[in-house]
Amino acid sequence: MLKEMGRTSLAVLVILCVLRTVKPFEMEIIPAEKIVAQIGDTLILTCNTTGCPSPVFSWRTQMDSPLGGKVSSYRTHSILTMNPVSIVNSHSYLCTVICDGREKKEKSVKVQIYSFTSNPVIEISPSLVAGEPATIVCKIPDVYPSSYLEVVLKEGEHILHAQSFPEDDNTNTETKIVTYPFLPTAEHTGKVITCVAKLPIADMTFEPEEKTSSQKLNVNFGPQNTVITASPGSSTMEGDSLNLTCVTQSNPPAKIVWSKYLAEESIQHLIKNNVLAIPHVHFNDSGRYICEVINLVTNKTEKETVDIIIQGAPVITKLSIEPSTTVQEGENVSIQCSAESNPPPKIVLRRKYDKADMRPYSARSILFPSVMFQNGGDYECLAENNFGKSKSEITLDVKYGPRNTMITVIPTAALKEGETVTMKCTSSGNPAPVISWKKKKANGESEKISKNATLTIWNLKSQDLGLYECEAYNQFGKEEKAVKLFVQARLEEPDQTIPLIIAFSAVAAVAVPAVAILIYVSRQAKINGSYSLVKALRLKV
Repeated sequence: MLKEMGRTSLAVLVILCVLRTVKPFEMEIIPAEKIVAQIGDTLILTCNTTGCPSPVFSWRTQMDSPLGGKVSSYRTHSILTMNPVSIVNSHSYLCTVICDGREKKEKSVKVQIYSFTSNPVIEISPSLVAGEPATIVCKIPDVYPSSYLEVVLKEGEHILHAQSFPEDDNTNTETKIVTYPFLPTAEHTGKVITCVAKLPIADMTFEPEEKTSSQKLNVNFGPQNTVITASPGSSTMEGDSLNLTCVTQSNPPAKIVWSKYLAEESIQHLIKNNVLAIPHVHFNDSGRYICEVINLVTNKTEKETVDIIIQGAPVITKLSIEPSTTVQEGENVSIQCSAESNPPPKIVLRRKYDKADMRPYSARSILFPSVMFQNGGDYECLAENNFGKSKSEITLDVKYGPRNTMITVIPTAALKEGETVTMKCTSSGNPAPVISWKKKKANGESEKISKNATLTIWNLKSQDLGLYECEAYNQFGKEEKAVKLFVQARLEEPDQTIPLIIAFSAVAAVAVPAVAILIYVSRQAKINGSYSLVKALRLKV
């Protein structure tokens, strides 16, 4: 009895163990949740079973569409491999398992396909110009499904534009384009434009859900706000250094050209740089300077000016004689003097050795309607202000023919045979005249006897009496003067007293009228330039 009871207990234990080791028939799909797969990737779905030693697997889509993958079945599981994933794989996949031909189980999983492979591409014109309309373009390539796509354009943290495509039911990948028109300004330069693209699929998470791209704006503008600074200042002392700096806002950097207005309002180019340096300024550096800035991309220019005043002692800018420093007597002559300084100078133009009273503000020119030789000489121009003074000289050379020709006879007493007489001829002229002597012959012709200004006759004889002519000559004319020599003969017998008394009485008888005649002749000779013994006697007295 006891043996039978033991056998019964053992049987119960065996049955319990068998019941405890036999698992129920179950199945699962891995992954079990909603699956998001990117086009081009590889997707593997696994269908596992438990509690069935020899299951039979089958895969299908709920819409009976092609699987778009390859099935591999093993003892307790089956694998559906989709490589690569494409849009045709966007279905709910159903795995069916039949155990021992009797029991069947099914499970499904939904596969959501997407494409979001690349970062956005930003396209902005590389030559943006301030004030000219432009467009920002953001391209999101190979997107699927685009109905989930969200795009945001930002400048820094500021949102410029947001766009989505909820009505887009395209069944293929496509490149979506977002455009944003805007008007660039100079302030946009250096700002960062960011395109943010999101593809949030409902109830699904994947990496990355967001893609971004950024681009820095480069806006060409200007030139604008051009400013000139003068160092040490716009009013500078002569001899100091001067720097003019031109600064402008421009992108790309502007080309800078310096120029200066001349008196005729034309423009003289000086230097091409943003700094114009003059190491030692002169008074003629005063004037209006122009900085012209040129943006070669925008083709726009801007000008700024600054007036520079150079202070200092006067500088004589002109001292001239017209028509020339060498003129001929009788010509019209003008002497001009001008000077520049700041403050304006007082100018005096005068003959250098002329001590005549000159007013502080003298005329700056001297006019000779018909210049005379006395007007020749050195002239000086004096310019003065409270910073100093300046002086310059010029010489007027007046050419004229011989004049004031004079003859001097030595001795001036009565001339006798055997004596020596010297006649000297002088004359003024520019250039100095050439002087020569001639003597009138009996036939009235003149004979050249000397080319010297001084004529000496030794051992005077009676035949040396006569008319002597002095000629003064230069290229501007000639002048002649004459002198007449009267020679007294030598007495043979000076010790014969009676004949001498008789002769003296005879001479005395005519002396008075002769002296009167000689005096008259002498006066005429003085007028005519001739010389006589009576004249000599009178001059001696």
